Amino acid sequence: MRALSASDLLTVWERGLQAGPVRRALELLSAACPESDAEALASLTIGQRDALLLRLRDWTFGPQLTALAVCAACGTQIELSIRVADLLGAEPEREVSLAADGYDLRLRPPNSDDLAAADDPDLARARVQVLERCLLSARYLNTPVKAAELPDAVLDAAERRLAAADPQADIRLSITCPDCEAPGSTTFDIVSFFWREIEAWAGRILREVHTLAAVYGWGEREILALSPLRRQCYLELVGA
Repeated sequence: MRALSASDLLTVWERGLQAGPVRRALELLSAACPESDAEALASLTIGQRDALLLRLRDWTFGPQLTALAVCAACGTQIELSIRVADLLGAEPEREVSLAADGYDLRLRPPNSDDLAAADDPDLARARVQVLERCLLSARYLNTPVKAAELPDAVLDAAERRLAAADPQADIRLSITCPDCEAPGSTTFDIVSFFWREIEAWAGRILREVHTLAAVYGWGEREILALSPLRRQCYLELVGA
């Protein structure tokens, strides 16, 4: 994996404008991992994918993250300062087994292809679609069964087991409200967080390109090739 140049990042932003979260994540990794083909990247578990995105975010915008959470007790907005290194967790298990209520399951953690294929707007059906793809085998009292035949309690147990098998895929941050001191937790999603940062950066960098192109007559490629420090120096010279 390599760091993305300003030009690379703008290209990814443009390609991802009309895409969903799964495609945006894969666009970022495809640009940063030219040595890996698209199939290999899509087959990474969600935790493996998100760990790479965390490292890429570190290389792109630095090791510190600033996120916002809302206290469930009083509604206070809480600012969180997090280091990327503190969010990196354990490697996933390749395959897991589960015995519950007479059912014996073998599963693998979901990947990006699984999430992209679960396109049903009904969350309950989408959950079954993901599990169907991740289910290697399922038996009830030694009789094979399908994912759609599993009771809700077993589905819930399977989801918990898969979450434990790929902990990097579900990052939860502990919080304490500074106003009411209520403890709580919030989910951190690197894909949406990173993409919001990229959108803000793209808007800013395009304005900078416009300003310098209008003043100096340079092309976009020349301006993007400048280091952020030199670009800022030129912007200050023109009073932008």
